[in-house]
Amino acid sequence: QVQVVESGGGLVQPGGSLRLSCATSESIFKISTMAWHRQAPGEQRELVAYITSGGSTYYADSVKGRSTIARDDTKNTMYLDMNNLKPEDTAVYYCKIKPAGTMGASAYWGQGTQVTVSS
Repeated sequence: QVQVVESGGGLVQPGGSLRLSCATSESIFKISTMAWHRQAPGEQRELVAYITSGGSTYYADSVKGRSTIARDDTKNTMYLDMNNLKPEDTAVYYCKIKPAGTMGASAYWGQGTQVTVSS
């Protein structure tokens, strides 16, 4: 059983910042692309950002320039720092872990953490 441990959601005012964290075991972490997806009420789940095991990154246009994804291999943890948050960033954020060699859509998902941007 692969553990996916998310943390960092909460209520933030517009313009504020927060950090989401996602941790897993060392053996999984070092070979995996780590990603954040989000799902707002009534919407489909969408990719926010990812970072490969080699450190390459991708950001969705909606968060580009406001977010930074990084990984700490000493802590087996991936971070997403989000700044200048907007009400449209409100969603449940899910960590996705895709180990190298995993076929197709197979991946490990966290349980989700709620981010609410509201005054």
